Amino acid sequence: MNAEPADQIRLLDVQALDVRLSQLTHKRKMLPEHAEVDALTSDLAQQRDFLVAAQTQATDAAREQTKAEQDVDQVRQRAARDQARLDSGAGISARDLANLQSEVVSLAKRQGDLEDVVLEVMERLEGAQERVTELTDRVASLETKLVDATARRDAATGEIDAEVAGIAKDREVIVTTMPAALIALYEKIRVKQGGVGAARLSQRRCEGCRLELDLAEVNEIKAAARDQVVRHESCGRILVRMADSGI
Repeated sequence: MNAEPADQIRLLDVQALDVRLSQLTHKRKMLPEHAEVDALTSDLAQQRDFLVAAQTQATDAAREQTKAEQDVDQVRQRAARDQARLDSGAGISARDLANLQSEVVSLAKRQGDLEDVVLEVMERLEGAQERVTELTDRVASLETKLVDATARRDAATGEIDAEVAGIAKDREVIVTTMPAALIALYEKIRVKQGGVGAARLSQRRCEGCRLELDLAEVNEIKAAARDQVVRHESCGRILVRMADSGI
């Protein structure tokens, strides 16, 4: 392939822009804010799950407390009725009196047991409510941190994207004025060679792979016309000859 020496030299400008684009792509991907946002998002999701579980426990405990208190009230009312009958003594046989006295004692024990249940449930409810408050505060804090981290990430990526857009525009301006075949070859090599398709030939060394050309290759390039596109046999990259190439 042949191309004007000036166009070959401009390949280095395109290459420099492509290197910068690759650097910016890597920088964007490795922004610490990405990891921060991911970590906060994961932590927030976990804490929200914990909060839902705590809220469920609190709701269940509150329902259980209501039921226990209703049970206590029912026993208390029944005991009060029995006690009222005992106190009146009207129309009660000795046998019924003994049964009522036994039932009053039994109901008193039952009431005591149920009141213990109420106290135990109240303690669990209080603990669950404290847990809900703690987790609610934690979730709110994480949400604030996530909003801040997201804003910082978006600002950082926005700056990088703006620079990428500017470089891409500059690259397009150069590429559109160069031979399409030369650019196509460059792109093909660049993809294959990890982002570097053209390299300066400096002091008989390929700046792409940093290897020095052997004598036979040097002589071959010396014999090539200035508009001939030459490539390094070792790495396959386009070698751009400059005044300091030593050839």
